[in-house]
Amino acid sequence: MKKAAIILIGVLILGLIAYASPLRGFLSGLLPLVRPAPPLPPAGEPLPFSVPEGFAAYRYADNLPGIRVLTRAPGAAFYASLTSEGKIVALLDEDGDWVAEKSETVLEGLQRPHGLFVDCDENDANCTMYVAEENAVNAYRFDPATRTASEQRTLATLPAGGGHFTRTLLPHPDGKRLLVSIGSSCNVCEESDSRRASVQAIDLATGAMSPFATGLRNTVFMQIHPVSGEIWGTDMGRDLLGDDTPPDEINVLREGGWYGWPWFYGKNTVDESFGSGAPAADPSPSMIDVPAHSAPLGIAFVPEEGWPEEYWYDALVAYHGSWNRSVPTGYKVVRFPLDAQGKPEGDPQDFLTGFTAGGSVIGRPVDVLAEPGGTVYITDDRAGAVYRVSRTSI
Repeated sequence: MKKAAIILIGVLILGLIAYASPLRGFLSGLLPLVRPAPPLPPAGEPLPFSVPEGFAAYRYADNLPGIRVLTRAPGAAFYASLTSEGKIVALLDEDGDWVAEKSETVLEGLQRPHGLFVDCDENDANCTMYVAEENAVNAYRFDPATRTASEQRTLATLPAGGGHFTRTLLPHPDGKRLLVSIGSSCNVCEESDSRRASVQAIDLATGAMSPFATGLRNTVFMQIHPVSGEIWGTDMGRDLLGDDTPPDEINVLREGGWYGWPWFYGKNTVDESFGSGAPAADPSPSMIDVPAHSAPLGIAFVPEEGWPEEYWYDALVAYHGSWNRSVPTGYKVVRFPLDAQGKPEGDPQDFLTGFTAGGSVIGRPVDVLAEPGGTVYITDDRAGAVYRVSRTSI
């Protein structure tokens, strides 16, 4: 009895300490993520999400634990990385009813695969599947007819370990290089490995890897603007500076650019809590500041065909959502209106919301794939699902 009383008192003391300290925010932010989420309707039925008038949201695929990156390939199939499962899978809608009835494993036994895309020649006869694992970028000979990947070759080895393990790929517009993002190993620190907290460029002919952009804490997703040709990246700011600091970022990534981490954030605000020793060069400021801890991930630019004119070439960005903010934020997909030159124009608009309900988190949006015809696909690594948001009226 005495031992139980001591334990109870200890628990109460720890609870009071947590309540009166910054840990309170962490605990408050984590609760919605640990509460059981309510089930979603069956695939093909409307989802309990809010979308703009003239659109509807449906579940395209499910039973995909840890799904992250989504890409198209010849044969109309989607391919996705299941990072926590170590797999690459094909999503198959065999009867054309806008629901993927099954998934098919293409690769397995991988080390936290994330970045993924398929590149084919003009006749779709010779295809290569590129996969970024935590520790390497590999290329495979890929047959879209049989959905098989073979003849693995390693293009580059990558630093592994630490807090950020996702590696994302983007073909460079020059057609000769492959960009790979490598997050920091820590919340905030000076890295001993210069490849961390950067985007690296891999020469497809030689495999040589060189810095493309640096000072990027964790740029998880990248995309090319279809008009300006600029490379955009979503970047997550550091933790432990409170609910509202620092902002997460959307950056235009320029070759040779330095973006300030760990000494600066946002519009070149100095991180006073980190210390001195910043390089003399001025960093490139963020293009768009995103509310702190929103965790911006997937980014897509809206095409013209089948979309309302006011959406053309705007950016859709997935906010994965906070885990350490006293009042949760994010958990949605937003639209950033852009002008004809791809510059921000006006405030962001909610596009897909409703991922929190009853004090729990239903899902966490990750990747965004906007297609002609007024349809966008969104992955969700909490619900293990892919959503289809389609235009219902033109």
